[in-house]
Amino acid sequence: MNFAFMGPRWQMHWVRSARADHDPLPPPVRALVEDVRGELVTVKDPYFRGMDNLPDLPEGCWVEPARSTVPDGPHIAYFDHGRGWLRYVFIRRTTDPQIIVEEVFWQ
Repeated sequence: MNFAFMGPRWQMHWVRSARADHDPLPPPVRALVEDVRGELVTVKDPYFRGMDNLPDLPEGCWVEPARSTVPDGPHIAYFDHGRGWLRYVFIRRTTDPQIIVEEVFWQ
């Protein structure tokens, strides 16, 4: 049996208002959001602390804390060179850790 790290166990969930903002986005923008989503759910630490946790985000995307004084609080994943963002929180639970998207914006 192999006890190596098999990847994260968390899922991404959306609050209703974030899903309502996501659904009418143009298809190319939704594709960018899905690319960012894919990286958030597969990285070892969704807050990207440490060199081995750097995501392979698409060009023009980056992640930073919403407030520098609360590094474990909400984070913002910018996409489309800063024209849009996902605001999310990582809920650490033993049985079912989750990434909750609270807000989606694109201009």
